Amino acid sequence: MSTDGTYSVGLIGAGIGKSLSPALHEVEGRHLGFDYRYEVFDLDDLRLSAEGVLPLIAELRERGFAGVNITHPCKRIAIDAVDTLSPEAAQIGAINTIVFAGDAAVGHNTDLFGFREGFLRGLEQPEIDSVVVVGAGGAGSAVTHAMLALGTTELTIFDLDRLQSARLALAAADAFPRASIQDASIDDLARTLAAADGVVHATPVGMVGHPGTAFAPELLRPDLWVAEVVYRPLETELLRNAKALGCRTVDGGAMAVFQAVEAFRLFTQREPDAERMLRHFAELIGAEPSEEDLVALA
Repeated sequence: MSTDGTYSVGLIGAGIGKSLSPALHEVEGRHLGFDYRYEVFDLDDLRLSAEGVLPLIAELRERGFAGVNITHPCKRIAIDAVDTLSPEAAQIGAINTIVFAGDAAVGHNTDLFGFREGFLRGLEQPEIDSVVVVGAGGAGSAVTHAMLALGTTELTIFDLDRLQSARLALAAADAFPRASIQDASIDDLARTLAAADGVVHATPVGMVGHPGTAFAPELLRPDLWVAEVVYRPLETELLRNAKALGCRTVDGGAMAVFQAVEAFRLFTQREPDAERMLRHFAELIGAEPSEEDLVALA
């Protein structure tokens, strides 16, 4: 942790070369008078496997970084690089933020806070009794715990990796024993969605470089709300189809900002201006070429 207002932090993950996190963090750091540097360590560019995150984290710790953010596909593997976990991270079983504080590396999960804030801002008094979560990775774990903490009483988790979804269901049931939590075969998705209040999509499908949808949009219905964790593009194919049907939707933008807000606070022990970061995010997204522009330039 810096004592002179100088901070070096970073982001580790795969396919993250165009992340907006550096701009969000560095500009907010300047507003608060910090010398704040945020570096990107793309595993694809470094030709590292997900397991390669562990020596990389150790190296950055040795170099005096205040901490690092962790994203796909390292949110569970990175737990082996920390000395202790925050209560939320221990419950979720995945981390997206590591703070190097003195002799300790502490793992946190700011995705839960980010998703909760984005969800509450995006939908007005939604029905959340019965919820479907598609994706049981690090993001799926965070949103599962977030929805249960908000009061969901019946939650079903779907993932192509049935072992992963089963493990998440067991962990969530242990944390929320009064809720009905289960994992199910992808073949049961249509039947489960038909009786649900809403669905949270928590896989990389739909983001830049991973086009398409994780499930058939035809399974949606107008009175279903649809929440997304992907924020690039802000309107994924899933959300576009959901809006066309008349569904209420929540994009992944506010989640991206609020997880950054919480990570910034953990790195610096200073409270960032969340509304200012939201406005900055909107400017960054607005300055990006649309998918149609990119096609026209190809």
